[in-house]
Amino acid sequence: MTRKPKKVEEIAATDFPYPVVPNRFPAGADPVKRGQILDGAKQVFMKMGFDAASMNDVTREAGVSKGTIYVYFQSKEDLFAALIEREKGRFTEALRDILAESKDAEQGLRRFATVFINQIVSTDMIPAMRTVLGVVDRMPGLCHRFLSNAPANARSVLEDFIRRQIDEGALKTEDPDLAARQFIDLSTGTYFKQRLFGEMRRDPTREEVERVVESAVRVFLCAYGTQSCSKPG
Repeated sequence: MTRKPKKVEEIAATDFPYPVVPNRFPAGADPVKRGQILDGAKQVFMKMGFDAASMNDVTREAGVSKGTIYVYFQSKEDLFAALIEREKGRFTEALRDILAESKDAEQGLRRFATVFINQIVSTDMIPAMRTVLGVVDRMPGLCHRFLSNAPANARSVLEDFIRRQIDEGALKTEDPDLAARQFIDLSTGTYFKQRLFGEMRRDPTREEVERVVESAVRVFLCAYGTQSCSKPG
């Protein structure tokens, strides 16, 4: 007797040897396509600046249609904000992982400062910040998001680390937020300003970075550490 083939609606999930994976995402929800657009936008904004760039420029760089880009982002401002959030989030997560893997306060502070300096002098963080500053009057909300003390923020990650070190008895302060701000300024302030205003003629050497970092860690621990500190000889 010949078996009649099952109708599609009668086939149970267990009849398939592999899980069924949808081959299409809802409109505007494909993470790969979204990342492709943001990668193209990053190249355009870094090369042309926010004002000179257009959505057409982004579509060409990203290799997508104009219709597609507007499915994901309503405007150039929306696209720029999403790009800033992505880059900021990536850096923040890297810092979070570094601090989570640190064995004590001194090692965590040293690692944080070193990575932060590298971000300032060796990546497009400062050019991106210049672009943000260029639209501050028209897009104050974006600038607030860029600098806000939110979870996706380097200062917030450092503050959480300081709070954990306080709980473990390694640090003491009644204002972890202020302490985090001070350490960032101690360890990166000079490089940050030099790079922002175009005064950095060359990248600092590893020895120069280490000297700045060690000094920042020493000063910070003398102010907030629970162990007695000694002045350098």
